[in-house]
Amino acid sequence: MQNQPGAPLGEAPEMSFIDHLEALRWHIIRSAIAIVVFTTAAFLAKDFLFHDLILGPSRGDFWTYRAFCDFGRWIGADTLCIGKPTFDLQNRQMSGQLSMHISSSFVVGLAMAFPYTFWEIWRFVKPGLYPHEQANSRGAVFFVSVLFVLGLMFGYFIAAPLSINFLASYQLDASIENQIDLQSYISTLTTMSLSCAFVFELPMIVFFLAKAGLITPEIMRLYRKHAIVVILIIAAIITPPDISAQIIVTIPILILYELSINIARVVTRNRTQRLNDALATNGGVSS
Repeated sequence: MQNQPGAPLGEAPEMSFIDHLEALRWHIIRSAIAIVVFTTAAFLAKDFLFHDLILGPSRGDFWTYRAFCDFGRWIGADTLCIGKPTFDLQNRQMSGQLSMHISSSFVVGLAMAFPYTFWEIWRFVKPGLYPHEQANSRGAVFFVSVLFVLGLMFGYFIAAPLSINFLASYQLDASIENQIDLQSYISTLTTMSLSCAFVFELPMIVFFLAKAGLITPEIMRLYRKHAIVVILIIAAIITPPDISAQIIVTIPILILYELSINIARVVTRNRTQRLNDALATNGGVSS
């Protein structure tokens, strides 16, 4: 029987297809349990979940609005003071609030369990890698989790409040009142936050693509202008048609792209060095 790629010779026989399915099943079960635990915790913490977390950006004393106002006063630009969003939230369905409580708890539980879920997926994938691939991927779970949390915080504290404030304050006529459905508000908040969380994974995506030889820093530099256009499109999709919000979202994504170029450069250089060393070693043995 053949060994797994990442296992020492003669110690771990190759797993059958059924064995792989069984291992995958337990990873999925543990991930599901983690999601259920965090979802239940979020469901029980109803006051904090809705009053402080979800409904926070709908109030004028939200941290982001106060921070922008303080910064605007510091630089002498009072226009940065964002007032209280002018809209009223309402529920139009009999079971609407209960449904929102359950679905919002699940989304929060899913976000909180993401690092552990990714760790479970990594534990399933890692044994199939070669030793040098495992060594080169050390710290993947940590960096993926950190980038996810940073993106989630950026989406919640920056992108989502600016979008909510702009959309809620936009009026065609003063006689039209903004009475926002609760589902629409929560959908905007979660979409913005989770979109930023996954966009912030760009450096790790480039890292693994560079490891596989599918992307190089030269390619990323060559298509930098095209990437900027794509980033602007992504920022326009994530944010409302407000140029200031789009710029605020675009800047960190551009920084992540430039960081990804440097990551691809280091990975490609190490990969090339390793191949040259292997060729030199094989050449020395054959001679």
